[in-house]
Amino acid sequence: MTTTAKARGSTGRNGSSTAASPGTLKEELVAYLRRDREELRGEWVRAMAASGDLWLDSLTAREQELESVKIYNTCVDCLDSGSYPGAEEFAGQMARRVAVGAMSSERFLGGMLTLRDVCGRGLFRRFAKEPDRLNAALGVFEPVVNRILVIVAMAFNTERERLVRLQQEAIRELSTPVLQVRDRLLILPIIGLIDSERARQLTEQLLDAIRRFRARVVVMDITGVAAVDSKVANHLIQTVDAARLLGTIVILTGVSPATAQTIVTVGVDLSRMQTVGDLQGGIEVADRLLGYRVIAGDPGEAPIVPATVA
Repeated sequence: MTTTAKARGSTGRNGSSTAASPGTLKEELVAYLRRDREELRGEWVRAMAASGDLWLDSLTAREQELESVKIYNTCVDCLDSGSYPGAEEFAGQMARRVAVGAMSSERFLGGMLTLRDVCGRGLFRRFAKEPDRLNAALGVFEPVVNRILVIVAMAFNTERERLVRLQQEAIRELSTPVLQVRDRLLILPIIGLIDSERARQLTEQLLDAIRRFRARVVVMDITGVAAVDSKVANHLIQTVDAARLLGTIVILTGVSPATAQTIVTVGVDLSRMQTVGDLQGGIEVADRLLGYRVIAGDPGEAPIVPATVA
């Protein structure tokens, strides 16, 4: 059998053409897509421009050409090799560009769907007179292009989830600041809800600040905590215990009457905590523990100095 006959398949007893083997057909598809690359790529870019899915419009004409050639070649390489590291690489690059607002995920996905349609139409033209081979060719082509589309969609989703996590971490850090009032005295104002993840972050930030500032007393204010139940109370106890292991005293302030009643009702033991009614009172107690005293004078300028050398 000649090379041409191998590429086009064999002829059955009744004279009808039979499809080539999948491996041989794939080689023919790859050769066709590479040979007609410029024609198909040009059709793809024009179709994107017509449908409004041209994510390349912020690039120069030369950059558009290089970008479209790279993506087209990567897709053909995936078909040829049966592996997808190239698709994963460019999908990650596109996802990062979407993340910084350089392009739209909808337009890029629309452009990839347009590329699939353009190549599909090319196959229809290529095998217009051979319906059996056309069906076999689509059976080879469609799983590959669908896999690439899934890789692109997953890359966008992964990048979006990464950004959400970064934003959540930034919000938690802003909502749980550890502030140094003066030497060896920190305050930790807590605002909002406390769940397991935030409690873990709160403890880590506090312990890091205790070590960094060599703090001996921490005033933890929960005035801004919406609700304190047994779970939240246990999180606070664990944080206090961890601080105590570093030699630091924790004073809890801002316990409202409703919160106090709830804690008593659910039976949580807060006897290991030193509690004071409000933040100002907690700082005054902390000053006494550290040996600070207020020197009388101008009320607006009265300094606080150590009564004894620590």
